[in-house]
Amino acid sequence: MLRKINLLLLIAGTACAPKVTTQITSRQSPSSYKQEIRVFNLSESIPNCQEVGTVSVSDNGFSTNCGYEQAIEKAKLEARKAGGNAIKIIEHRTPSAFGSSCHRIKAKILIVEDLESIAKTQTENTLGNVNYAIIHVYRHSGAGAAIGYDLYLGDSVIWRAKNNSKGSIKVLKNGRNTLWAKTESKEEIPINIKFGNEYFLRCGISMGIMVGRPTLQLVDYNFGKSEFESSKLKINK
Repeated sequence: MLRKINLLLLIAGTACAPKVTTQITSRQSPSSYKQEIRVFNLSESIPNCQEVGTVSVSDNGFSTNCGYEQAIEKAKLEARKAGGNAIKIIEHRTPSAFGSSCHRIKAKILIVEDLESIAKTQTENTLGNVNYAIIHVYRHSGAGAAIGYDLYLGDSVIWRAKNNSKGSIKVLKNGRNTLWAKTESKEEIPINIKFGNEYFLRCGISMGIMVGRPTLQLVDYNFGKSEFESSKLKINK
């Protein structure tokens, strides 16, 4: 009886998962599961690299846990399996009211030379000699569309995280602080704010017991800038 229940749970989980397809053109040894996979977004150029293949994450017709973050993580997993250390997004289709409710992406799997030094140079960002910092916040459409929540910096509400929206917040206090949000549970991440810098925060909703749980992720400067500027999101001040 227990075996049948486990089998049914496995089938249900598989049915809900997005469809993942890979086409490998250059066979490589798999990368370590600890290998960080650098994501180059649609508008980013890529440095010298070797193309290993492509990966597509799409809707299987019954997918439920298929937000942008989940699609990226599945693409990263396939990149590790194929021996890559980076992916370049070449197609991103967002959910629509009369189509799929999933984020669907297609990406090239790459091996980029000297990725560590590239990452270091690309995270340098500054607004100049000013007495403020800016936090760019965005939330893609996806699961939990009807659920909004307040985003806090310390004790102050700085933004309302609505589905399919973005906004830019000027911060006049530097130093260590905490970004957090709460629905049925609380999610918080530390941030060390320095005047003259820009930060990019991706918000979302993950599955919960009753309402859903907020997700917060500070992302790489160039990746976040590309996502923020290229996404068709409504400005929510």
